[in-house]
Order: sequence, then C-alpha cells, then structure tokens
Amino acid sequence: MVNTLNKLVNYLNLTQRGDFIAPLLLRIYLVPIFWMAGTSKLSHFDSTVSWFETSLGLPFPTLMASLAIGAELGGAILLALGLAVRWVSVPLMFTMIVAAVSVHWKNGWLAIATGDGVFSTERTIGAIDRLDRVKGILNTHANYDWLTENGSVVILNNGIEFAATYFIMLVALFFVGGGRYLSVDYWVAKRFKVT
Repeated sequence: MVNTLNKLVNYLNLTQRGDFIAPLLLRIYLVPIFWMAGTSKLSHFDSTVSWFETSLGLPFPTLMASLAIGAELGGAILLALGLAVRWVSVPLMFTMIVAAVSVHWKNGWLAIATGDGVFSTERTIGAIDRLDRVKGILNTHANYDWLTENGSVVILNNGIEFAATYFIMLVALFFVGGGRYLSVDYWVAKRFKVT
C-alpha cells in the first residue's frame, strides 16, 4: 500500500516540470483585461478624471486616473513579457482594491445579477424583475432569437466579483512570479544567478 502511494506521489511530482504553465496562463488572462481598462481610460481621459472626481469622490482625480492608467497599461505590457511580474503585481493589486471599494463594493459580490442564491441582494433580485420585463419587451417588439443567438441578455450588477478574482490572481503572481521559461524574469534571474 505504501509503495503504491509513493509511486502515485512520484507520478504527481512529475507534473512539477510544468509549474511554469499556471503563472503563464494567469499572465495571459490578465493582459487583455488591464490593457483594455487602461486604453479605455486613456482614450477618454477627461471623462475618466471627471468620473473619478464626481461619481467616485476620489481625491486628486487627475493623479489617480493617471496612476490607474499607468498601472494598467504598464502592467499589461510587463505581464505580457513576464518582466518584473512580482513588482508590477503590487500597483495592480492596489488598483483592484481601489476599484472594488470605490466602484463595486456597494453592488455586492455578483458581477452579473441573479435572482437567487447566497450572494443575491435586494438590488440583484430587483434587477431580475426588470430583466424579465426587458425580455418580454424584446420578445414582443424585436427578434429575440436573433438578439440572443450569440449570448444571453443579462443585467450587469457590477459587484466586486471580477475585481476580487483579478486581485487573487495578482496575489498568486506576486508570490510565484512570472514562471519559468516563458518570462523575461526567469531568464534575467538565470543569467545573473539571482535566487
């Protein structure tokens, strides 16, 4: 029995050769998210600053918008390269905390409104009532099948779900780095014998 367990553990340990895959996938997943967020803020800079100031009530809105854009665009580039991954994770985590608290917190957990479940709130339950009305209107006055053939009609709740998920992914990258083989960090550390 012990020999069988030891063999199984040895086989499982062989998978450690692919330990670079998880951080690579996290980086690949996060790059377009931060790139799109940063380019959207940059291309609408004045309205982003106004939103930061009037809607979110953030201090120093021009500075905060600039820092968010820098973190998101710079972060996307560095994550894509696997360069300074642990370092760039810090401002990106901070950006996710600010986003979660200032934008998403009041909406609860759910990103997409659902009518039931442990994370449902009065807001999401009310949203489902409205969603049912929207679907009824679309069924009556539009080609609902055509409208939904590539995706469902939903109500965006805009809760902290995505910001929290990205934060957790960044925490993982902070601790493990960009991964072996397919990150600049790995080759720099190998070249300069950094441990």
